[in-house]
Amino acid sequence: MRKRKASQLNQRVMTGVIAMGIVVLLVCFLFLSMVSCTNDTPAFRLSGHISGAADSTLYVEAATLQGIVPADSVRLGGDGAFHFTIRRDMEALGEPDSATGRQQWAPDFYRLRIGTKVINFVVDSTEDINIEAPLAHMATAYDIQGNSGSRTMKTISLLNMQLQQQLRQLGNDASLSDLEKLERARQLHDNYKLTLKRDYIVADPASPASYFALFQTLGQTLLFNPESDRSDVQVFAAVATQWQERYPNARRTQNLGNIAMRGITNTRQARRVEIELDGDKVRETGIIDMGFPDIDGRERRLSDLADNVVLLDFTSYRLPDSRERILQMRELYDRYHDRGLEIYQVSLDADAHYWKTMTETLPWVCVQCTEGFDNDIVNLYGVQSLPTFFIVGRHSELRLRDSQVTDIAKAIEAEL
Repeated sequence: MRKRKASQLNQRVMTGVIAMGIVVLLVCFLFLSMVSCTNDTPAFRLSGHISGAADSTLYVEAATLQGIVPADSVRLGGDGAFHFTIRRDMEALGEPDSATGRQQWAPDFYRLRIGTKVINFVVDSTEDINIEAPLAHMATAYDIQGNSGSRTMKTISLLNMQLQQQLRQLGNDASLSDLEKLERARQLHDNYKLTLKRDYIVADPASPASYFALFQTLGQTLLFNPESDRSDVQVFAAVATQWQERYPNARRTQNLGNIAMRGITNTRQARRVEIELDGDKVRETGIIDMGFPDIDGRERRLSDLADNVVLLDFTSYRLPDSRERILQMRELYDRYHDRGLEIYQVSLDADAHYWKTMTETLPWVCVQCTEGFDNDIVNLYGVQSLPTFFIVGRHSELRLRDSQVTDIAKAIEAEL
């Protein structure tokens, strides 16, 4: 009897142990699942020294679409050393890729700050970043390792600071009139924009530095106007297109696309108004003015070539006979340019890199219309196929369309 009870007791104990083991395993499984989910969010390690900053508070802040958000902070010791492990900002996380099921991570922007001194940097993978700087010149004399995009951002920031210093010096120059100061300030502003477009944005529109350049400010004002400046809108659209290819589901990409589309809509409406307002001029001259960016991102207008005979050419450099046609146009340009011939060539190619490669050595005005056949000016000229060209006379009158020309050289000669 006692043996039977002991056996029953042992069975109950074993059952309890097994049940407890199952509970423990379930708890462990849940814990590991939670850890695994947490680790799905990449982190980056940030370390370095800020010399001369003992007892200062160093902040790490995320630059999100909603503004600056604190990420971490530390009170610096005598050696100014700091070490952070920062989870990536979830704002850079888009929807899972439909093909792989993996999350898409776009570049993410952060900054180190002590007081008003700021160092901007970017994170585009799980990585180690090291920053060394003296507190006295923290915003300008820092060294950053671990991310090449961050070093390019430093160059852009220094150019911005240089511009602000030049503008302050200009404002204090008593030898200049207010009108002269205004004109020189405009030139400094335009040169800085041109540098950003040519050397950073157009050169590599998919890079984090190109995104950073788009949102440079002077005071509280954006340097680029993505709402109503056609040339600036095209720059935003170029970056948005490249980011859409690389990071299709990230929120920064979606935001870029929204800004570009809003600007395209606004400038199309503005262009229609411009055309309506210039109606009398169109009737008098027979041409409609147009302006598109050249290889350096600078807007070039057809009206800038007034008093010349102009070969106005709409084309694509991907056409099968494009190279032969370019050779023909170069022959015409070399023969008649000294007598007053100019060529204004509008490319409807969507690929900016290919267009730049094909036109960088051409001596005439080469511009790009990224909207292609959807562009209002292209439609107003009745361009339905490529290539299509027009000959514009010295008094800015539209003289001939390609369908009326049998010998282009003779047609040009007749206008010179």
